[in-house]
Amino acid sequence: MAKDRNTQADYVRPIRRIVIGVLLFCLTGLFLIWRIDSPRVERFRAALVDRVVPSFDWAFVPVTKIAGMADNFQSYTKIYEQNQELRRELRQMRAWKEAALQLEQENAKLLDLNKVRLDPKLTYITGVVLADSGSPFRQSVLLNVGARDGIIDGWAATDGLGIVGRISGVGQNSARVILLTDSNSRIPVTIQPSGQRAILAGDNTSAPAIEFLENPDAVRPGDRVVSSGDGGVFPAGLLVGQVAQGADRRLRVRLAADYERLEFLRVLRNRGKEVIGEPGGLVTDGRAGDQPAAIGPTAEGG
Repeated sequence: MAKDRNTQADYVRPIRRIVIGVLLFCLTGLFLIWRIDSPRVERFRAALVDRVVPSFDWAFVPVTKIAGMADNFQSYTKIYEQNQELRRELRQMRAWKEAALQLEQENAKLLDLNKVRLDPKLTYITGVVLADSGSPFRQSVLLNVGARDGIIDGWAATDGLGIVGRISGVGQNSARVILLTDSNSRIPVTIQPSGQRAILAGDNTSAPAIEFLENPDAVRPGDRVVSSGDGGVFPAGLLVGQVAQGADRRLRVRLAADYERLEFLRVLRNRGKEVIGEPGGLVTDGRAGDQPAAIGPTAEGG
């Protein structure tokens, strides 16, 4: 085995030397041909280039591919930049779309407010909801209208569909609305069609309870609940909601107002009815010249 290896080495070394010698000779000859300045040698070089260079197209393929890859990389970079720009524009369009949807919803709500028919004697002021209490123990919202707009404590506030609450606290430029769901809210209501009178008592839930009902058997789930106007708290006939039976078997009211999206509220001006302090006010307007003469003996007829 060792002898075969030595024999191969003895053959490989001379062949390697011959190949190296031939290569050096060719390179030296090529160098000399390119260095000799002679017309004949120049023609020989031109003929050699014409014969050899066209057959080296395969050698330029990697260079061509690399150049193409560089161009493609530049085009990919441009495409990536354009893609990022389109993404930014898409995000802006989404933001504009969201703003347009919000404006559309606000416009629809304002149109709904304008379509609601109220008692001609009632006027109103529309305010924007600025903030809510953010507390589970107090249900109220803040409006951007106040004393400068003539707001008075106790006035009713609606969202265009039903009563939301009443004014409880007025500042110069803002007013606090205590919602019907607040535990401090108590309003008199009428249940239709039975005509039963009751008190709607808030308990910090989405469906306030009905209390002090005279005849519960006359009331059914789905009955309409409106303000009764008793005590001058609210004007009569304002929609509150519908009767529903809660999980605790108590009668409650499913409010008509959308408490999840309170953005605009309408505050109803309610001056109340004229209070008559004396029986004479029923037949006169209180002016001294219109007072009827006293009935009884006069000074002349003693």
